[in-house]
Amino acid sequence: MNDQYGHDIEDLHVGMSASFAKTVTEADIVLFAGVSGDNNAVHTNEEFARTTPFGGRIAHGFLTASVISGAVANRLPGPGTIYLGQQLRFRAPVRPGDTVHATVTVKSVDLAKARAVLDTVCRVDGKVVIDGEATVMTTSIAKRQAQQVAA
Repeated sequence: MNDQYGHDIEDLHVGMSASFAKTVTEADIVLFAGVSGDNNAVHTNEEFARTTPFGGRIAHGFLTASVISGAVANRLPGPGTIYLGQQLRFRAPVRPGDTVHATVTVKSVDLAKARAVLDTVCRVDGKVVIDGEATVMTTSIAKRQAQQVAA
């Protein structure tokens, strides 16, 4: 582990998994609309949203996907991890009040580059709402030790 209690690349192995959960609130949706500039009425206007195939307001897809970032940053690999890429497939809507459970699972590890590929899945009440794959770079004890020797 690094000094922030994140996993070094040397700690990771295929199949390792962790989860993070967040309930999407009205405040989250309003704040995300403000921060992102995405004021789509399907997220912000219940009257309009009732006329859509969703039958009511839904959370922003990227707001929901951000729970994956919470799992990566706080759980696995944890502090010190840098996102390099994320592929997403949006499978079902998330509504205000839903609790999103993001699970990340190590799919592959590249020790030389300190990179890992993670399967990423978000579920609400057991139903997959987002799935995909992330590529991340994490810390390395070998690189820290090499820097200490060189110093």
